[in-house]
Amino acid sequence: MNPIVLLVLFGIGFLSGFRSLTPIALVSWLAIWGWTPVAGTPFSFVGSQVFAIIVSVLAVLELVGDKLPKTPARTELMPLIARLVTGAISAGALCFSAGRPWIAGGLLGVVGALAGTFGGYHVRRFLVTRLRIPDLLVALAEDFVTIAGTLLLVQIFFHSRV
Repeated sequence: MNPIVLLVLFGIGFLSGFRSLTPIALVSWLAIWGWTPVAGTPFSFVGSQVFAIIVSVLAVLELVGDKLPKTPARTELMPLIARLVTGAISAGALCFSAGRPWIAGGLLGVVGALAGTFGGYHVRRFLVTRLRIPDLLVALAEDFVTIAGTLLLVQIFFHSRV
């Protein structure tokens, strides 16, 4: 498999470590719009409007909830599992849509989600505690990086998969 494709699949997982639902919501809408054709595959649910709407609403709630003081750390068990699952599904669906083995994409998504979860947590903590950047600004920057990064990675994916 093309090394750029491997990096993109890892990157989608990595961004799922920042925000568990944003990459999968974007991948879902791209499937509906025909960019990531998943119809008739094990990932066909990702390309359904019901799934896209539900996961998009949940993604918006996650973007808001991340800024609340009582939100659990992304490294706790349940948020971590969510990131691993959505990273695997997002990368697996992209991989499958390109006619590649979805298991490779899923595994890269999981590894990327682990790296993004713990890397993002420690970078955010460092920026807030050591550099004294307000947590809200760091969280908003993570939101932007996740959304823009996912769109950029999908664009790169489609130019590199051939």
